Amino acid sequence: MKFLHIAVAGVLALAASGTVTGNTTDWTQYVNMFIGTEGPVPGTAYNAGNVFPGAALPFGAVKVGIDTTRWNVSFSANAGFTPDGNVTAVTMLHESGTGGAPTYGLIPQMPLTTIEGVNVLDNLTYMQPRIAEDVASVGYYKTQLQNGVTAEMSASMHAGIMKYEYPKDTGRYVLVDLSHLLPSTGKKEQAWSNGELERSEDGTWYSGYGVYREGWAWGGNYRVYFCGHFDTTPSSAQLFSGKATDPYWPNATDVRPTFTNKTSIKGGTVEYQYADRIGALFEFPPNATTVKSKVGVSWVSADKACQFLEEIPSWDIEAVKAEAQNQWNTEVLSKVEASTSNETQLEMFYTAMYHSHLLPSNRTGENPYWDSGEPYYDDFYTLWDTFRCLHPLLTLIQPKAQIEIVRAMIDIWRYERFMPEGRSHNHNGRVQGGSNSDNVLADAYVKGLQGGINWTDGYAAMKTNAEVLPYNNFDFEDPTGSTKEGRGALQDWKEYGYVTPARGRCLSKTVEYSLNDFSLSQVAKGEAPEDIALYRNRSAGWQKTWATDVTSLNYTGFLAPTYPNGSYQDYDPLSCGECEWGSISYEGVPWEYSWTTPFDMETLISLMGGPETTEARLDTMFTLGLTQSDQGGNSAGSTIFNPGNEPSFMTPFLYNYLPQRQHKSVRRSRELVDQYYNAGRSGIPGNDDAGSMSSWLVWNMIGLYPVVTQPVYLVLAPRFEDVTVRLGDSGSVLRIKATGLEDGMYVQSFKVNGQSWDRSWVSHEDIVRPGGEDSLLEFEMGSEVAIWDTGEVPPSPGHVKL
Repeated sequence: MKFLHIAVAGVLALAASGTVTGNTTDWTQYVNMFIGTEGPVPGTAYNAGNVFPGAALPFGAVKVGIDTTRWNVSFSANAGFTPDGNVTAVTMLHESGTGGAPTYGLIPQMPLTTIEGVNVLDNLTYMQPRIAEDVASVGYYKTQLQNGVTAEMSASMHAGIMKYEYPKDTGRYVLVDLSHLLPSTGKKEQAWSNGELERSEDGTWYSGYGVYREGWAWGGNYRVYFCGHFDTTPSSAQLFSGKATDPYWPNATDVRPTFTNKTSIKGGTVEYQYADRIGALFEFPPNATTVKSKVGVSWVSADKACQFLEEIPSWDIEAVKAEAQNQWNTEVLSKVEASTSNETQLEMFYTAMYHSHLLPSNRTGENPYWDSGEPYYDDFYTLWDTFRCLHPLLTLIQPKAQIEIVRAMIDIWRYERFMPEGRSHNHNGRVQGGSNSDNVLADAYVKGLQGGINWTDGYAAMKTNAEVLPYNNFDFEDPTGSTKEGRGALQDWKEYGYVTPARGRCLSKTVEYSLNDFSLSQVAKGEAPEDIALYRNRSAGWQKTWATDVTSLNYTGFLAPTYPNGSYQDYDPLSCGECEWGSISYEGVPWEYSWTTPFDMETLISLMGGPETTEARLDTMFTLGLTQSDQGGNSAGSTIFNPGNEPSFMTPFLYNYLPQRQHKSVRRSRELVDQYYNAGRSGIPGNDDAGSMSSWLVWNMIGLYPVVTQPVYLVLAPRFEDVTVRLGDSGSVLRIKATGLEDGMYVQSFKVNGQSWDRSWVSHEDIVRPGGEDSLLEFEMGSEVAIWDTGEVPPSPGHVKL
């Protein structure tokens, strides 16, 4: 390519200071970038939240941060960061909060002070310990390396800026090992395939692409293009290559590079999967104590990656940081303004808001496979996690973004036959249970999102999930059906009305397919009324697997893995074995999954023996010492309720479905938040799962909980005296006021828009009013339980009696 020496001055005006335009409060001061980076063992990332602590914009296409070594291969450093690892590079692409095998850690730079003893193909020879605590704030990251280099970084939407300050009397190098990626072991590990790199004659510019494959979502080769620019002319710039070492780097120690002074290099023939690793080594003159670099990333072309450098017009990293903070304040954090004197709560809340806006990645205009004019988002990681809390939060406070996400999902269906469930690097992959894209669309539909969404196509995409069996990709973790997209056990579902033990995750798939079909019935009300009864009746499939004679902990009746003849497999409702792909249920035991029918709580309560027995059974979910399953890095606590995983998310608030028991939901909310969330580095109970855990915390702290796929919110109790929720860009707000919080946690009385209220739930139209009026929720709080919730319980719109 021809290097684009772009005149960028004045292209984008960046804020010159930390002043937030149009806001009086800098909410970023309450964001603690390190919450969720450590696990319960201080200084390690084992069982941590795996959040990304580097620099990014809301839904940023690039996420600029450090990658570190991690030698305990029993878990993965999915966001690149571990508190105890050595730094191997600064890279441009990361996920946040995810479990499983890592993805990305791509497009690197590594500042070095010497190449003596360094093999540029082996990061064990140049990785650097950190000699001080890393520093991070919104839009900014700094690390100090043992070699004396201080590295700072910030980000725009598609580009990063790095500043390397070198010590005196040392060399000044920047290594670009294009084959760098986050390593792991097993059969889902990432690998380098191929690439091309070229530099300008003076070495101030370099560009090209890398070809990579696999990661958690699987998938074949994909390209990432890049364009780098230094503010200082190198004294030398050499390219290098070396034999492929696929993929775990310690095996590279016997591979040596070949250097060349040429201005371009290729790994091998285009699309050759075992090409040479390639890179570049830039050396800077002794007077260059500080070297700055910008790197743009594109999924379309290197020219476009160079154009993205226009997003950062100057070399002032503080200006880029200030613009990032301004965007986070105006576009995200100010959407919910909370008032309290408790700064710890503010720190927890606004950090959770921040984490709820890192994924999916907005790559509109960056789809390498088609250009339909529709928005495009990637890194759905995964909808099994995010449909419950994250997407309803976006629907409420970021309807424009949620509309774009829904349109992107539908557009993926148009071109790839199925909507995504777990998707990264433009590849559908890893369906953990049901087709939960259905739930995301249904939730948006019943809450009235329009904005260019083609709901005819949206419903057709949902029907594809409900009626078309995806091909079996023979995933080694579960070869019984597709784990790439759609419903891999659809043949059982359509024939029996449930999933049999012949398929992996039969019990959890049954209850998830039930919710998925309820979602179709919701959208069918407006798009295909003739389908309503079909999918509402199919949504009752979970009832066919309710074993009325199974007893556990003195309670009778549980979901059971059921054979075609109606008999059920011998099992323990307290256990799911490894709770993985081939288990009877995924990341949750049958005790947990037996609660996950929010569309028909009426039937569930009846099957459990009525309100009193249901209440006692709910209480048992929170009894200490009853857990019997260790679900990898996703278990927390000793109760059957597992705060570290999504199947339990709604369970603490099901008391609202019982007459006059709302106070118990409030108590559970307070206890769980106080026990499992905090402002420390281990302040998230397990993987954040792309903001799922964080968005759960946001809902709990404002005092509502969404019943996804229904325009309904359960009423809890706010943690703040006064909350203003901006409802998108409409100008209207939801005000939540609580008096008497200092007296106690229990609701004494409740008003909705000035009207006294006796129901433990509100509708979407109560808080997002059709006329665009502001809405107001008023809580009077106290220390004693007060019975105010004497009205009708939340609805069961999917109620079907078999």
